[in-house]
Amino acid sequence: MNRFFTFFLLSVVSLFSTTTFSQNNISGHVKDENNNALKDVIISFIDSNLNTNTNSNGAFYLENVANGNYVISISHLGYKSITQNISIEKDLSLSFVLEEDLLNLETIIVTGTFDPRTSLESTTSVSILNNKTIQQTLPQGTASLLQNIPGTFTDASAGEVFTKVYTRGISASAEDDTGWYYTSLQEDGLPVSLVQYSYYGPDLFHRVDLTTKKVEALRGGSSSITTLNAPGGIYNFISNGRRNQFGGDIQFTSNPTENNNSLYKIDANFGGPLGKHWFFNTGGHYRQDNGARNNDFSFSQGGQFKFNIIKEYTGGYLKFYGKLLNDKTNRYNGVAATNWDNPTPAFNQDFNTTSLLMPSFNGNIPDGRNLNSTVSFNPAQGVHAKDIAFGVDFSIDLGNQWNLQNNAKFSAKKANWQTSISNTFESLNGFLPYYLVSNGNPFPAGQIIFRDAESGSELARINNAPIFSGEPIEYLTDSRLPNDAIMGTSAWYKDTTADEFMDRLVLNKQTDNHNISVGLDLGISNTSLYTQGSFAFTTYEPNPRMLQVTLENPGSPAMELSDENGLSNYGGLFFVNTEAKVDQISTFINDKWKVSDQLHIDLGLRHESITHKGSKDRFAPFTQNGGLDGNENTAYDNNILKPTGEKDPFNYSYHYLSFSGGINYRINSNSAVFTRLSKGNKAPELNYYFDNFSNVPINKKGEVQKIVQAEIGIKYNLKNISFTSTAFWSQLKDIGIANFEFDESSGSVFYTPILFNTSRTIGLEWESIYTPFLNLVFRFNGILQNPKATGWNIYDAAGSVDTTDDSIVDYSGSTLPFNPKCMFNFNTEFAKDNFSVFLKWQYMGKRFGNVANGFELSAYSIFNFGTGYKINKHITTNILVTNLFNSEGLANFFGANNFGANANGATPEFIAANPDASFVVVPVLPRRAIIQLKYSL
Repeated sequence: MNRFFTFFLLSVVSLFSTTTFSQNNISGHVKDENNNALKDVIISFIDSNLNTNTNSNGAFYLENVANGNYVISISHLGYKSITQNISIEKDLSLSFVLEEDLLNLETIIVTGTFDPRTSLESTTSVSILNNKTIQQTLPQGTASLLQNIPGTFTDASAGEVFTKVYTRGISASAEDDTGWYYTSLQEDGLPVSLVQYSYYGPDLFHRVDLTTKKVEALRGGSSSITTLNAPGGIYNFISNGRRNQFGGDIQFTSNPTENNNSLYKIDANFGGPLGKHWFFNTGGHYRQDNGARNNDFSFSQGGQFKFNIIKEYTGGYLKFYGKLLNDKTNRYNGVAATNWDNPTPAFNQDFNTTSLLMPSFNGNIPDGRNLNSTVSFNPAQGVHAKDIAFGVDFSIDLGNQWNLQNNAKFSAKKANWQTSISNTFESLNGFLPYYLVSNGNPFPAGQIIFRDAESGSELARINNAPIFSGEPIEYLTDSRLPNDAIMGTSAWYKDTTADEFMDRLVLNKQTDNHNISVGLDLGISNTSLYTQGSFAFTTYEPNPRMLQVTLENPGSPAMELSDENGLSNYGGLFFVNTEAKVDQISTFINDKWKVSDQLHIDLGLRHESITHKGSKDRFAPFTQNGGLDGNENTAYDNNILKPTGEKDPFNYSYHYLSFSGGINYRINSNSAVFTRLSKGNKAPELNYYFDNFSNVPINKKGEVQKIVQAEIGIKYNLKNISFTSTAFWSQLKDIGIANFEFDESSGSVFYTPILFNTSRTIGLEWESIYTPFLNLVFRFNGILQNPKATGWNIYDAAGSVDTTDDSIVDYSGSTLPFNPKCMFNFNTEFAKDNFSVFLKWQYMGKRFGNVANGFELSAYSIFNFGTGYKINKHITTNILVTNLFNSEGLANFFGANNFGANANGATPEFIAANPDASFVVVPVLPRRAIIQLKYSL
């Protein structure tokens, strides 16, 4: 018995000793090829729960690692991963040197695919913008950042919102007010917004700051089967996630100037562990920006707060996340120019400094929905966007190679517009400045006085009676209005809301040779829109002033043509009051078939159903004698548009099947070729109902556009050079086109009947990087393409509602407008020790401004410069300059310089007949320089 007890005791002690002394400590550090420490490198032991991150010194530490054989993975965005077998029998000290992954071809991507894979293995054209590239971009909005992506056309000339983004000629319905029509702007795998319509797009609710870890951009291809109703591409902004040690950054950005164009912005992002296997990340920004051009109010003010909380467990994770955005910003309309062949600023305006925005004032306009109430209007408000979003994302390993992932998000959005919709030249010798007071009810004739609305001082006194006999107006004093004109503009008020729920469920099964994914996407949006337009009397000059206007004929009582702020024709120009519910549901299946170690085939199908249900109010002018206030001497409230009580309902569903298939052949460990064929569809957005039916029944549904794309590409990744190149063919069919028109005789605004057209684009995209030695990098990406309007008709309303003089003009065979044949970025970067510097050249080729090819926007170049210095391991300072040489490139074209004109009206015949006419262009944003100071924990 004693021997047995002794043996048992020795065995227990031996077991305890073995357990105790088999727990080892693993330490190490990770550097790049320049011997710089890398922080936030992910150190993980595959098939175990052991993982950590490097700190700011590039060091990591793991405790209590049991003896055994392990596979350790060292990975960091922008660097090639290392996978290494190690045997642990005692404490170890490890060191690793990561080689830069020049084009992020070995980075795992999650966009446009149902299972994570490296870019080199994928069968799609995906580009990645890492944190370094994001930090090299001046904070001027989402579209501005996406200019760095090859093959992506962006127009960010209006500012942070009212932008356009598209690829491969899939652009026809991506108008200025619905500029993301074919593409999906996403945050962490789900769309920012489910719906689009005029002046309501996803860029309203998206801002870029330090919370963004990287951007994955997919051009066309598999977007037809991997996201809701966006066959033109996906731009997925992925947030920072897990940190094993507390850390983060805080950054201050400023550009104090003497021209009142200052910018002050503070960004922050922090994260770390909350407990065992729990992690958090939080951050956001606040900024006040007076804008890139001259205006008398703050152009942008506000910010956002984002967070996520992650719980990791064996085989999966659980993540809670959210965003609170409360932000005001504005947008630039355009500038007047003359000389069709070489546009130059007109009317003392300037392409770099002129904004033509109405000044700040506090007005109250009767609310057309309820004439007993008013809406506030101040152009300084701009666009006030609010977004409250919360979501939950989880992944579960179900065993036997089954995995379930679900990502769901609820958001409540509001956007209120208080700005102007036009800034055209309206001569005092024409009828329009007087007719628009109240749509001719009454038409003011005789002695008209214009006063500065702010100071009350008289600016001009005229007699407009001579215009009835074709003669110019008569000035009654020596004072004149600038350019003998007023600005044709509308006080543009919009209230929009959307409560949205979206969910993405994916069930994945892996076998020896197949990776099969099935699932569904669900989206529900309840949205409402109210739009009201009022005429505004404003001087036509670089810094406009509001005008208080009266009719003061001798012997008659004075008639007020505007209120004290210069507002006229209260709510008489536009009225839209509508609501809609959008239900989207898609089911999909995708198989990644491993034919061999080198050959993979990707096949996917997606069935999508979208239902639009809602109603739109009919409206009519308020006809009480003397207008709303009953005073016949106040003309500005005589024509308020209000609901009649009738509604035009709509309830239409769209069903379609999309397909995408790709092949990837891995030539060797560093190169691959791929090809893909996709057939996608684009259901109409809500602007189809909101814009195209004015006081008429909505008696038919819109047309589903069809997109076919074929592509073949190569990806190559070596130590000193990497490149991808993709040749593509894309076709867009059944494009519904309607023009915005203004009838001067009736004062009505209308859209022309819809005609359906087809376009085709052939092109070559490329993305390359070369490092001749460690400290120097050259990046070159771009596109060469031939965009054609293969079948294209435009409805010509001849400037009137009357249809007897209308015609259809055939422009088939012309070049597709707003699609350059050549566009590229060329960057040079140098980094040595604590110093870095870069120079970027962005080239935009010639583009036609309309399908008639009557006006061509010239090519232009933008140079961006930056330099930085790392003062110590915590503090870094940077100087960034965008548009270094103050290029006056033109990004957009709005047509002739008169109210209600559009780009399609500038045909070759019109230009030949009006060689001296002025027109409206939108210049690129002028030079801005900022200083950044960042503190890293």
